[in-house]
Amino acid sequence: MKIYKYRVVIVPDEDRWFAYCPVLEAKGGATWGYTREDALKNIREVLPMVLESLTKLGETIPEEPKEGAVVMEETFAIGV
Repeated sequence: MKIYKYRVVIVPDEDRWFAYCPVLEAKGGATWGYTREDALKNIREVLPMVLESLTKLGETIPEEPKEGAVVMEETFAIGV
């Protein structure tokens, strides 16, 4: 299993906040909120859905550019 970590950008936009992941923005990795915290919460919900959609469609999960994505190999998993 791989673990993906992506950079997220949150910027004010008139009366709300815009949150996006530069590596996944073209695939739907963007959202907004009325507060910075809402935008961050929303992007945390959106990104897993984008990755799940890419997987179901058989598309490659972006791992580039290196400054925007970190991919780590998971060597074990613990079940609860």
